[in-house]
Amino acid sequence: MEQLTEVTIEAIDLAAWAPYALDVQAVAFGLTPEEVAVRLQIVVRHALQPGVIALGALSEGRLVGFGYGMPNRREHWWSTVIQPHLEAQGHGDWLDDVFAVTELHVLPEFQGLGLGSSLIRTLCERSGRPRSILSAIDAETPARRLYRSLGYRDLARPVRFPNTVRPYAVMGARLPLLGGHSQSANPR
Repeated sequence: MEQLTEVTIEAIDLAAWAPYALDVQAVAFGLTPEEVAVRLQIVVRHALQPGVIALGALSEGRLVGFGYGMPNRREHWWSTVIQPHLEAQGHGDWLDDVFAVTELHVLPEFQGLGLGSSLIRTLCERSGRPRSILSAIDAETPARRLYRSLGYRDLARPVRFPNTVRPYAVMGARLPLLGGHSQSANPR
C-alpha cells in the first residue's frame, strides 16, 4: 500500500487556484468539460466577492482538496433560488448574517482522512459569523453525513436549482461547528 504524503490546509488565492480547484471538483463531483468551463467562470467571479475565504488542501504542492465561502448576501443568485424554500419552512432569517460555504471538494483518494472536516471547520472559524449555510445533493451521501456530524441540519428540501437534475437540501449550522476547532495540521 502506498503511503500518503503530508497534507496541509492553507489559505489560497481563489482566482489563481481556480483552474486547479475545478480539476478537483470535476473528479470529486463528476463534472463534464462543459460544466467545468461554466463553473470556472463562476469561481473566478466569486473570488472577487467581498469577504471570500478560500482554503486549499495541498500535498507536495498539488491541490487535493479545496473549499471556499463568503458572507451571504440576499442578492446573490444562490440566495434568490433558495429564499422561497427557506421562507416556506420558516427559515428565511438564515439568509442574513450567515457564512455561505460555496464549494467543498476533496479528491476521492484523499477522502476519509479528515480533510473535508478540516476545510469546512477552518472556513467557518475564519468567517466571523454566528452561523453557516450550504447546499448539498439531497441524498444520503458522505458529504451529508459529514455536515450532520458537524451540526448542520436540513432547513429546506428538496430544492431544485436551474439546469440541475438532482434535488438539493439547504443545511444550516450554528457556529462554532460541533466537535471543537479544526483538526488541520498547519492551518495557515
